[in-house]
Amino acid sequence: MAENKLDNTKLEAAAAEFVKDRQKEKYAGVMELLEKAVVLVPTLVPQGMDAEARKKMQAGGQVQLPRDAKIMPCLLRKDDGGQVLPIFTSMAQIPSDKRSPAVVAMPFFSCVAMVMGNPEKVEAIVLNPFTQNVVLPKPILEVAQKRGNAAQQTKTIKVTEKQFQDLVHGRVAFYLLPKYLFEQKEEGLRSLQKEEGDFIIRFYREVYPEGKKDAVAVSPEEFSVMTLNLTDTMQLTRVDMPSEKVKKGMCYRIYAVWLRDIQEVRYYTFEKTEQGNYIGRVTPDGRHELVEPAPDNGAEIEAVMELAGRTE
Repeated sequence: MAENKLDNTKLEAAAAEFVKDRQKEKYAGVMELLEKAVVLVPTLVPQGMDAEARKKMQAGGQVQLPRDAKIMPCLLRKDDGGQVLPIFTSMAQIPSDKRSPAVVAMPFFSCVAMVMGNPEKVEAIVLNPFTQNVVLPKPILEVAQKRGNAAQQTKTIKVTEKQFQDLVHGRVAFYLLPKYLFEQKEEGLRSLQKEEGDFIIRFYREVYPEGKKDAVAVSPEEFSVMTLNLTDTMQLTRVDMPSEKVKKGMCYRIYAVWLRDIQEVRYYTFEKTEQGNYIGRVTPDGRHELVEPAPDNGAEIEAVMELAGRTE
């Protein structure tokens, strides 16, 4: 929860004005404020929290959610059987007899993404359903989502050429390459194994803007690709990234594991962090997390085999 940091008084006032006569212009004013707002979402107690944090949250205290916490919102069911996502401007808008096990502060656009990502389960968002009851149906949410995406794309951040190269490196290692391998599976791994550095450079060029794709700061020869058939069911492909360009916060080695028996890819990153070298993992849904401290180079393959052998 982040109730103490929330100030949605202008949004509440705009919603109250709209409820009086429900004019189109006042609805637009509510949406304009909502798009900049952080709102409260009733949820089950998020998974991935330790016992102490869960107890504190259930008692109404504020806690910092872990990065991988799973949010399960509490939906409201309409008379016709459809479900909507309730959001609130403040705790005062939630009657005491309607309180959920937990309340999580979320940016409005995260709520939109949650609904648009589950169209078969959720029909709309309702702002302050027990008081003002401002309904945001799918067509309105589609417009909001487009506006949010456009705003995100137009944000300009000034970075140096070196900073941009670091961003490109991370984009390839943590998103573009694993996304391709998860989608293409064995065929994608074969392309990586056959083309090696030339294959990886294509992903770097994807990030560079038009007219600058030949300015990629790394060359195919700076990547090393090695493939080992460890068992009848497990094949491992190791990718060494350009070592002299890797600094803290970056990935210096990748292990892509092909599990033949279940036809699945496992993707592991070895990363430099403030706390030392760590093994990371990227999951098929794009989530990245640190798993455990990285061992010495000679024990890396054994560590990856053990991780890949676990049920994910």
